[in-house]
Amino acid sequence: MFSMLYDKLIKKALEARKFAYAPYSRSKVGAALIAKSGKIYTGCNIENASLGLGLCAERVALFKALSEGEKGFRAIVVAAHEFFPPCGACLQVLHEFAPNIDVILVNKAGKQKAYKLNALLPHPFR
Repeated sequence: MFSMLYDKLIKKALEARKFAYAPYSRSKVGAALIAKSGKIYTGCNIENASLGLGLCAERVALFKALSEGEKGFRAIVVAAHEFFPPCGACLQVLHEFAPNIDVILVNKAGKQKAYKLNALLPHPFR
């Protein structure tokens, strides 16, 4: 069942990637986050000419979920051209709300790498 869940999340993350707005980096990223409720939230990266005003796909998905009242999360898939782990800001924000979440990276060929969040962010800010 867990691989079926990952397959569904991967599909959703790849679909979300299509909506990315990345004219500056040309690195389109999609994310799919599953809440403990079973609902899936997606996001894509949205860049801005003023670099700090853009937002990563992971935080878009997480903030959508939080804004709809979700509290617990099971896994997030991040889909990009190559394996693209979440940035430090995304890892820290994910840790705030889901310190034990599974993070699955997917490249354009559909290959996967899976991590626990604490493997990617071993020393979070507290």
